[in-house]
Amino acid sequence: MKILISVDIEGVAGVFHSQQVRAGNPEYERARRLMTEEANAAIAGAFDGGATEVWVNDSHGDFRNMPPDLLDERAQVIQGKPRYLSMVAGVELGVDGVCMVGYHSRAGGRGILAHTINSFAFAGIEINGEPQGEAGIYGTLAGEYGAPVLMASGDDAFIAENRPLFPHATFVQTKRATGQNSGISLSPAQSCAAIREGVSAALAARGQARPLLPARKPLAVVLRTQTPALADLFCQWPAFERSGATELRFDAPSMEAAVRILNCCSAMSAMLR
Repeated sequence: MKILISVDIEGVAGVFHSQQVRAGNPEYERARRLMTEEANAAIAGAFDGGATEVWVNDSHGDFRNMPPDLLDERAQVIQGKPRYLSMVAGVELGVDGVCMVGYHSRAGGRGILAHTINSFAFAGIEINGEPQGEAGIYGTLAGEYGAPVLMASGDDAFIAENRPLFPHATFVQTKRATGQNSGISLSPAQSCAAIREGVSAALAARGQARPLLPARKPLAVVLRTQTPALADLFCQWPAFERSGATELRFDAPSMEAAVRILNCCSAMSAMLR
């Protein structure tokens, strides 16, 4: 059994503030180690549950947060960018399921450090009329490769948003959101123990899970930007239709195509920082 573990940082126990998730801040150095510890808990849970191969995908920011020498040596690590499949790179290797560790609420959500893909550029994303966060977007991309989401961890707002998308997945709550930058967290040790147990249980119940697929194609994507200047920039792309001061639309033949387009926009936004 082959398992991919995608690891973000905002949903990790003890992480509440942007200074903890951005390189160059002293607090980031501690937070990246908390992220690595939760990744190791998930790796251990996967092997407890019968996995024979495990890949761990560094899925935050520049995708090179977790020190490889601190990761469980039984897993192979996927780091660095750009890469076409982004937060679920590795699904193309023929995995049997995906675990999402340290994930967070979507842009506009009530969760801790809520955003979707790029908090500077994107105010919200809708696909086929439904608001989407990273779990929904990348869970669908994994589904296009036949891999169901088996387990996910994060705060209570993240879980409430995504349980309907993944009804057979095992969810682990690491903290409770009381604001954008505040909440009540498990200790790192408690969170790691719960993640290890959750991953193991999820693998045992994997027969119930089904890949998430879009209701219809082509996908109708609506991107709301943080400023009109960002919409000006993105609409240099001829396939985009400007539908408002901070809104644009485009169609995509698949979630993989939508992800690649959105990540190009994210990269373009750097020129306006």
